[in-house]
Amino acid sequence: MTTAAQLRKTALSHPQAAEGGGPVFTVGGEEFAALDPDAHVRLRLPAADAEDLVSQHATAARSGDWVRLPIADINGQALDHWVRRAWLSCAPPELAALASAAERADGAGDLPKAIGRPATRALVGAGITTLDQVARLSDAELGALHGVGPKAVRILREALDAR
Repeated sequence: MTTAAQLRKTALSHPQAAEGGGPVFTVGGEEFAALDPDAHVRLRLPAADAEDLVSQHATAARSGDWVRLPIADINGQALDHWVRRAWLSCAPPELAALASAAERADGAGDLPKAIGRPATRALVGAGITTLDQVARLSDAELGALHGVGPKAVRILREALDAR
């Protein structure tokens, strides 16, 4: 069973995502996900994605750009995927392009894969794609990026030292 805490963690792991009341999650001023008081998650998705989600979950319902389903009816991995798709559809084009590039091997420059996808997304979302750019930042600045934890900072420093 997926929880509101997992929705929050997933939504806020994306660059420039913000939380409002409700909870409602936005990027670039656009709402991409929310949790309704009756424990239904709402996701703003492109038409093809919305149809896919509705076809995969019997309790999902589509209304325009939104798909709504009980949060307990979707597993965590699927929720992560659909929140990511919703974020990508609402993010400003430049930010979405950077984030998409982070998922491709060539999009993250020479950042080590061992830092993990959340850290890579956070760095690329902040415009940091190379170890040279990382070298200009303090550990505190790196750690302040949502998704970059102590382990990722350690791996980045080790990669810099190895160069």
